Amino acid sequence: MSKQNGLLVGGVDGGGTTFKCCISTAEGEILRSERFVTARPEDTMDACSDFFVRCAKAGQPPEGIGIACFGPLDIDPQSANYGSILNTPKAGWSGFNVRNELADRTGLPVSVDTDVNGALGAEMAWGAARGAKSAVYVTVGTGIGSGIFANGDFLGRPSHPEFGHIRVTRHRDDIYGGSCSFHGDCLEGLTSAPAVEARFGPPELMAPDHPGWEIVACYLAQACISLTLTLRPEKIVLGGGLLLAPGLIDHIREQYAAMLNGYLDMPIDAVAQLIVLPGLGDNAGLLGGAKLALQSLVSQ
Repeated sequence: MSKQNGLLVGGVDGGGTTFKCCISTAEGEILRSERFVTARPEDTMDACSDFFVRCAKAGQPPEGIGIACFGPLDIDPQSANYGSILNTPKAGWSGFNVRNELADRTGLPVSVDTDVNGALGAEMAWGAARGAKSAVYVTVGTGIGSGIFANGDFLGRPSHPEFGHIRVTRHRDDIYGGSCSFHGDCLEGLTSAPAVEARFGPPELMAPDHPGWEIVACYLAQACISLTLTLRPEKIVLGGGLLLAPGLIDHIREQYAAMLNGYLDMPIDAVAQLIVLPGLGDNAGLLGGAKLALQSLVSQ
């Protein structure tokens, strides 16, 4: 009998705005979930641990928990600070060890990875990158980050990529200085949700034909080209709140094809197979946490 049969795990999607928790089966079926506002670190961990305690009392006890968390993050299991959030602009969270704090509260084994590595792992197991041997997950929201899987593991170990801070060529109509406090007009500084809102207002209120979307697509298409020419992944999954904008994925694909200009012989239908939305939707990070817990348990 498989060690996974009947196994229940806890997943946490730790974001700068909300923390989401779930109980999942080994097949990626979410049985129960809740979300909490990201408040003070101690209060947020209390809310997460209370969720898992209540699930256990209701007959759905997790055997382990995985956290797919915002960063930057120490994800080296050999590090004394494994599970600690590093220098972050999120007030009160720098130096906070999410892994140790949740393990202490629940008494369960807890594993941690970046939110994007977690989401990519879930997408490769159950979502849009299922069956791929190499894939990338890029999240575009409050910040921009990327998880990259190739040659049997996530790249950047024992650290992780900081893809959101690559340089891009400015769109000819974009004079915005950039929102990144470190680099100004890097990819994140020009394309994250705060950068879009600073120029055009709240993204959720922008019409599908707003010219700002072409500027956003220009930068994200460049990012996808950089990934393609460097890594040649089988799938590039674009997630995060900004990708909920109707038609944005199509603009990105069109500009990607136009910028390649026939190089690599990739017609638009092939581009549409390469650059995709998350198959798991808003649950990619949440199931990413569950996948981390599952991997940790079955490897014991």
